Amino acid sequence: MTHDTSALHDLSVAQLATQLRDRKVSAVETAQHFLARAKTHASLGAFLDINEEVTLTQARNADAALAAGTTRPLQTLLGVPLAHKDIFVTRDFVSTAGSNMLTGYRSPFDATVVAKLAEQGVVTLGKLNCDEFAMGSANENSAFGLVQNPWDTTRTPGGSSGGSAAAVAARLTPAATGTDTGGSIRQPASFCGITGIKPTYGRASRYGMVAFASSLDQAGPMARTAEDCALLLSAMCGPDPDRDSTSLDVPAENFTRSLNEDLNGLRIGIPKEFFGEGLAPDVRAAVDAALNEYEKLGAKLVPISLPRTELSIPVYYIIAPAEASSNLSRFDGVKFGHRADKYADLTDMYKKTRAEGFGDEVKRRIMIGAYVLSHGYYDAYYLQAQKIRRMIADDFQQAFKLCDVIAGPVAPTVAWKLGDKSDDPLANYLADIFTLPGSLAGLPGMSIPVGFGADHMPVGMQLIGNYLQEAKLLNVAHRFQQATDWHTTKPKGF
Repeated sequence: MTHDTSALHDLSVAQLATQLRDRKVSAVETAQHFLARAKTHASLGAFLDINEEVTLTQARNADAALAAGTTRPLQTLLGVPLAHKDIFVTRDFVSTAGSNMLTGYRSPFDATVVAKLAEQGVVTLGKLNCDEFAMGSANENSAFGLVQNPWDTTRTPGGSSGGSAAAVAARLTPAATGTDTGGSIRQPASFCGITGIKPTYGRASRYGMVAFASSLDQAGPMARTAEDCALLLSAMCGPDPDRDSTSLDVPAENFTRSLNEDLNGLRIGIPKEFFGEGLAPDVRAAVDAALNEYEKLGAKLVPISLPRTELSIPVYYIIAPAEASSNLSRFDGVKFGHRADKYADLTDMYKKTRAEGFGDEVKRRIMIGAYVLSHGYYDAYYLQAQKIRRMIADDFQQAFKLCDVIAGPVAPTVAWKLGDKSDDPLANYLADIFTLPGSLAGLPGMSIPVGFGADHMPVGMQLIGNYLQEAKLLNVAHRFQQATDWHTTKPKGF
């Protein structure tokens, strides 16, 4: 089978799936096309590992199933290529979590999210770069090099899922998996002009995700459109009680089911705390224009308040490092991962292994976490942070009495220059102020492209829903994308 594949990268996941089902293109041709693009644009730093033999074998199996007509009814993604953030472990590709601690590591099993997508016949293109152990907002913390934003290669793509966002924006893959602990799907999606969704905490299994902060980490898809994210999220979610105790006992569902419902009467909450001092004028202008478009679609804007928004930063940067210090204690050079070459005794091996294997940001968060959990400080810091976290969640529930969804900016500014904040960790932390509250509450949230700000850099708008309201969120995003074309724009040269 030989077809013109020159424009395959401009197709959405939904369009590509249709082309594959109609046999207008083969899975092998599609995979080869995207593998070639990944090589051509390797300088972006998006991919960490590619295994062409594995990818093409998966593609040939998909073609055989398509030709034989043996696909199951739910295999809507059969033959569609996708790349995984390197925080998900995979049997056939190296899994590093962006850290020297796991250089060359090969997992004996696939993460549940990876396995679920494979069951749908998705073809894996490779593994994508990320901040080390998902700790960062700029994708400058990876041990294997930073990732460039395809809209301006001197700028950050955001983090920690920066490799995923850059790869999708540059059309190196139709879609990618990401993880969101404090905004790591939404912020890079905003910076790179794509769509990404973090589902309700517990919707997607964390089994096989290298843990950062266990009460916050959540997997989600990143793609060009809300429709694509709905298709992917339908495949990724579902209970996993035997392997993930935090997995919700909620059946998998078809998130595309309500994508064409009208928005008449929809109440969109506008939190005053998201539009105050610190929000760049160019970002505000793009978000305001998007909100005006929603009014044209029949929605009503409702003023609300999330009074503890500012507290989300200190709360998050106590809870997340505390959990990280516990989760990363397993990386000690004993069972797997890096081990120092020379050491005097077991304690010396621990020290040297961790000093060599972890980067600066990871060490910083481990030390903060160990401090707030230590005797004499647990009650003063960690326990108080957990109490305020509950209050932040309560603020959202009060707001949802007045509205159906909440909208606002994803980040205070557009993507900044690479290196601009690398010497100031607090400046990076402050960039998460609009995404952290929803993460702490465990709510679903997403980013959709709504225009451009300074220097023609993408601006994303955040949509936050109540628990298990992903289908509603995706419909709200989809209807906006039917009325606008921001999601179709792409960087020059890609």
